[in-house]
Amino acid sequence: MITLGIESSCDETSVAIIEDGRKILANVIATQIPIHQKFGGVVPEIASRKHIINIMPVLDEALDKAQLKLKDIGQIAVAYGPGLVGALLVGVSAAKALAFSLGVPLLAVNHLEGHIFANFLSHRQLEPPFVSLVVSGGHTALVDMKGYNSFSMIGQTRDDAAGEAFDKVARLLGLPYPGGPQIDKLARQGNPEAIDFPRALMKDNNYEFSFSGLKSAVINYIHNAGQKNISINKADVAASFQKTVIDILVCKTIMAARSTGMKTIVLAGGVAANSQLEERLTEKCRQNDIDFYFPSKILCTDNAAMIACRGYYQSLTGKFADMNLNAVPYLELNDSYADDQ
Repeated sequence: MITLGIESSCDETSVAIIEDGRKILANVIATQIPIHQKFGGVVPEIASRKHIINIMPVLDEALDKAQLKLKDIGQIAVAYGPGLVGALLVGVSAAKALAFSLGVPLLAVNHLEGHIFANFLSHRQLEPPFVSLVVSGGHTALVDMKGYNSFSMIGQTRDDAAGEAFDKVARLLGLPYPGGPQIDKLARQGNPEAIDFPRALMKDNNYEFSFSGLKSAVINYIHNAGQKNISINKADVAASFQKTVIDILVCKTIMAARSTGMKTIVLAGGVAANSQLEERLTEKCRQNDIDFYFPSKILCTDNAAMIACRGYYQSLTGKFADMNLNAVPYLELNDSYADDQ
């Protein structure tokens, strides 16, 4: 089975082609980061317009790399949420047009589930069940994945996502967009014990996250230093902030694995590319005799290969979409197209 995936939820236009769920034949990503850097973040209207420009050339390049024709495609999978509504509509419209013209099934994929499935592309031996930590710019959640199509939420953020906090703190420190990689890089030069930032919701058996208070603490630290005319060590701020976030993520993930009895932990989402998070989880999983998996760097970012992979396993249950499919910008992690009908 050849599955073509389309991803356009934010500022990456991506088309991928995979075979039998796990073999990547092509995964083309056109990023808009240089365009949005001048604004310090993604501008939704600009992102939508660029998706319209990029979608067909990216599709052509993916087919060329896979050495296939459109007639070879067996089904179309597309991310229909969550994300920026205008950006999502470009991908959804392209997917519906392709599915209709080719006469092949259409699959509506939850973008967040796609992030988890990126691990199946990086690790052919990986199988459910496991606990997944999903950490991205818009979401932070712990998911109990009992099977390829069986998800249940263990806990999620009450306010800011971890990736969102990284971007906001980076902006405070005058670092360019996207902020996550910049914080990770700067933190290597600082002392992670220099500043004691608060950790919220750290009681036992609490699997929810909150990073709004931490973000405010960093703002107050910087503003107080400015009012007292004290220069701050940006590397120390970055290192201390990053350590606090990672401490919270690692602690709750290990706690969730213990409470569910899972012996495997999977990391997913854009923040999965953070070097310190990978190192700390690797160390803690080794200490607790837990298997740990995380995607390759290119599959941590938004990409269509993960959407195609999720779509393939979704197709095995017969959960196809019709031509009424629309973008759902506030789709939750455990929502699916079938549930919406």
